[in-house]
Amino acid sequence: MAMLELKAVSAGYSGLKVLFSVNLNLSEGEAVALVGSNGAGKTTLLRVISGLVPLTAGQITWMGKDISQLSAYKRPELGIAHIPQGRGILGTLTVHDNLMLGGYTPQSRKKRLQNIEKAYELYPVLKERKNKLAGSLSGGQQQMLAIARALIMEPKLLILDEPSLGLAPLVVEGVFDIIRNLKEQNTSLLIIEQNLLQALSVAERGYVMETGHITITGTSEELQENPQVQKAYLGI
Repeated sequence: MAMLELKAVSAGYSGLKVLFSVNLNLSEGEAVALVGSNGAGKTTLLRVISGLVPLTAGQITWMGKDISQLSAYKRPELGIAHIPQGRGILGTLTVHDNLMLGGYTPQSRKKRLQNIEKAYELYPVLKERKNKLAGSLSGGQQQMLAIARALIMEPKLLILDEPSLGLAPLVVEGVFDIIRNLKEQNTSLLIIEQNLLQALSVAERGYVMETGHITITGTSEELQENPQVQKAYLGI
């Protein structure tokens, strides 16, 4: 049984249809990449999974249970953590306060301080700057904070929307090292990333999305060798 499954999901905004009968699944401990150009519908798909955009058709199941109509604030309680495009940190709060906000679900509140200390051990730079405003961090440090904050709630699935956006190439490597480390710890990952090679360096499988449709699916190796993918995303 898939941990997360989307069955013929359609959705949109104010009468404008963005997603068209999308099918996608992800198993426990698996990393899956979702790639496509700007405007393909990738971010909308993640927002549908998080409950921020309602379905107009189809079904979403989590561990076999239909969560299509479940409120957005309830989905983190299932173990679904979503790091949005742009990281979503609160720049006028301190690093420590941002981490405190990560432990707001009933389950994570009990271990919030313990998990924050684990985050400081994993990312010492955050401990060094814990009393600084989050907005004063570099782009790479802000992405690190966003990941650490999500981990405070001990998610079963971590959704990342363009984790490399706006970062220098060397910083991107560091961020993806963190993501690879999460995968080694058996955290399930769903990653949107325009940098196909970076995404597929982490993921076992991938989906290519174009204009609201899933057009190509396959293993990471199959996608890298697919002539259509090579032409569209690798410039080959």
